[in-house]
This record gives sequence, C-alpha cells and structure tokens, in this order.
Amino acid sequence: MPSYKRFLIPGFSGLAGTLVLAGIYFGIVSIAESPSHAFELFWEDRLIVIPILLGFGVQVALYVILKKRLFVPVAYPGPSAALTGAGGGVSATAMVACCAHHVTDVLPLVGLTAAATFLAEYRLAFMFLGLGTTIIGIVFMLVVLFRERRKVLLMVLPASEAA
Repeated sequence: MPSYKRFLIPGFSGLAGTLVLAGIYFGIVSIAESPSHAFELFWEDRLIVIPILLGFGVQVALYVILKKRLFVPVAYPGPSAALTGAGGGVSATAMVACCAHHVTDVLPLVGLTAAATFLAEYRLAFMFLGLGTTIIGIVFMLVVLFRERRKVLLMVLPASEAA
C-alpha cells in the first residue's frame, strides 16, 4: 500500500465520522426545534461540542488504523479489535451524552416530564461525560496502537539492539 494511503484513509474516515456526528447533532436539534436554533445552540455549546466532534473523528481514524493494520503490519494485532470496539462504544456514549438532552422538547408530549426535566437540568454534565469518554476512548486506542507497534519493533530488531 502506498504510504500516502496510510494517512489519507484514516484522515478521510475521521473527517467522515466528524461530519456524520455533526449531522446527527444538527439533525436532532433541527427536528426538535429549528435549524436556526440548532446553530444557536451549537454556538452556545461550541466549547464542548467541537471537542466531542473532533474527538469522535480521531477515534474513527484510530479505529481505521487499527482495523486495517495500516501502521501495525502483523498477522494478529492482539486484542485491538475488542478494544477498538470498546472505543466505538465510548464514541456512541459521547454522541448520546452530547445529543440526548435535545429530546427534552419531545418528552413532555409523550408523558415523560420527569425525564425531560432531568435531561435539561443535567445537560452540561452529560456533555462533559461525553467529552470525558471520548478522551478515554482515544487514550485507550493509542495505548493499543503503541503497544502493538512496540511488539513489531521488538520482533524486527535483534535482541541486542532492543535492550
């Protein structure tokens, strides 16, 4: 595989993940309120939403790197598949924490006033939780990537040079 593809594939994948999550965010808010409200709310919460969006994109890029073994050319990259799956779960948690509070506009209509009040009151807490889980997922996947790269280096280098 040409070396430029090792950077382009995860880069475009990460960008696509960021755009999809942003689309979900704007879609939920636009349906619940209006597109103009979605942009107002985004601007109001930009210091939390932008890092969550970018963090999700980084997680998608790291997942692609690990899944396609772009920088870890070994037949079996250890438990990275399970760990990146866990990272995907963390990303999903971040998305839900970021966007779930917008359901509060609809919940009173279906008789869930207490849930609507709870989500509205703890909106920022959910968003910070989402940001925290995004960061944990990124660190988790970086640890896997660096550990697997170290294994490859130790296999390639003679024992005397590795010490």
